[in-house]
Amino acid sequence: MAHVADLALLQDELVRLIKLGDEAQARRLLPQLGMGPRQVRAVLEAMLERPEGLVRQAAAFGLGELGGAASVKRLEEQLAIEEARGDYDGAAVVEDITRALGRIQGAKARAPLMRRLERLVAGKPDLSDVNELAEALWRKRHPDLIPVVRASLEKLSLPAPHGLHGLLTLLEKTPEQLDTWARDPAVSLEHKTAVLAVAEEDVPDSLLGVMPAFIATAQAVSEETKVPRSKAWYYCNRVFSVLLQERERFVLAAPAETRSALRTLALKVISATSPHPALRAATILGLVGHPEDAAALDGHYPDDPTFAQVFSDAAQRLRQRRKN
Repeated sequence: MAHVADLALLQDELVRLIKLGDEAQARRLLPQLGMGPRQVRAVLEAMLERPEGLVRQAAAFGLGELGGAASVKRLEEQLAIEEARGDYDGAAVVEDITRALGRIQGAKARAPLMRRLERLVAGKPDLSDVNELAEALWRKRHPDLIPVVRASLEKLSLPAPHGLHGLLTLLEKTPEQLDTWARDPAVSLEHKTAVLAVAEEDVPDSLLGVMPAFIATAQAVSEETKVPRSKAWYYCNRVFSVLLQERERFVLAAPAETRSALRTLALKVISATSPHPALRAATILGLVGHPEDAAALDGHYPDDPTFAQVFSDAAQRLRQRRKN
């Protein structure tokens, strides 16, 4: 294990990276906490005993990366402790533990999340808690979840639709059924947005094949994105968000027909008066657009210089394509 002084610095750096949201760098730092997984686990479990919420959040992240039955057991124990705190720090750590359990491979991590759901629906949960748990459960997707999610929805009185509605739709429908569902104008945009919010946590190849259906719906409502925070605004923003999380896999490798549909959609949405989803539309256009689309980007630069840079970068990419 690292020298005590060095170990303290490494722990501080791990906390700093988690605070910044730099999970990739935090992941690379974890092995430096000890000589092998057992020592690293010991350090992380000791961090869970600390009073500082950010330290416990970093420890939860680390245990989620280590995985295994021991991490599942310790995280579930800590989950109960944090829930009992009933304060802001405890709630933040609960969120990180939920995400950590969602990332751990294997069925053993599913049971603590299901028990967490049962405790939530027995009380008066916040919408954010339900949504984050739905996303974690999607990572553990299994047919056994369907009756549990259905029963939970019957008990919850939160405004519909929310994350559990999205989760149940994803669990119950085949890709072919989901394609038809996503194209159905009778299905609310809010419900489709909830499905995408859950799916964004982990997008399987089967769902990528359904994205053209969600894109088609976005095209149908694209003019409504000019109204900030409208249903269409949220929906189109979510479509772009899903696609941009792994742009190489989701956008650049998409079939030509899908890329063409995305180009059409992005050209409509870059004129949205509120920055989002216009910023994501500009980024998408920089990936799938034609060189002549640079002029459209030039004509819709936002006033904010930081936002305008996103449009400028996308336009430059398209102009470079003409040169090549």
